[in-house]
Amino acid sequence: MDLWQRFTKLLGSSVGAMGGLFDRLTALISGDPEDRRQMTFSVAIVALSAKMAKADGVVTFDEIAAFKRLVAYPESQARHVERLFDLARRDVAGYESYAAKIAGLYDKGDPILTDIIDALFVIAGADSLVHEAEIEFLANVARVFEVSDREFESIKARHVLPEEGDPYLIIGGERSESFDELKRRYRELVSENHPDRLIARGVPTEFIALANHRLAAINVAWDRIEVERRPA
Repeated sequence: MDLWQRFTKLLGSSVGAMGGLFDRLTALISGDPEDRRQMTFSVAIVALSAKMAKADGVVTFDEIAAFKRLVAYPESQARHVERLFDLARRDVAGYESYAAKIAGLYDKGDPILTDIIDALFVIAGADSLVHEAEIEFLANVARVFEVSDREFESIKARHVLPEEGDPYLIIGGERSESFDELKRRYRELVSENHPDRLIARGVPTEFIALANHRLAAINVAWDRIEVERRPA
């Protein structure tokens, strides 16, 4: 059974509230940790992106298109994914409660929580502008996830004017580090964010565009550092 078939089974025909859906998420696939991680990631992206779409007061065509590109679901499953999106969008519960439930399904400090923030930034920036309200939304979700301020700023730097942002922040380095130290950090970052590594920690293969987007930003940042710092 593939991800979206499991997704359909999770939704069923009687889910009418997001709170109940999170409860079913744990109970339905508690016997398979890998399934639970993939399903939790999928539900998190759909539910939180629906809430984020309201953050700047308007849901644009670009944001919806980016959601569909990142969440690579087949047309046969479109009505189920869109049903969850609409359910989350209309739910009176605040997004902080969603974030808390999602965080509770992972261990503290699990790197997949930063993957969720990163994916939401991709969607937020689909209209070529990440709005202040969206940044505030994502910063609050990151706090609930207990993502460090520096890690959040590094993620943000990859998405908010990355060509002009601090490339050292994007790769998690410091200007005081040597070129060799920065190069080692860059190579570790590329390895950590290889698509296979993301899949291994629970990001479904259907979301692999996230890895490609992230690696592109990391490589651009390193190119800038290399031009500035490469020894003669």
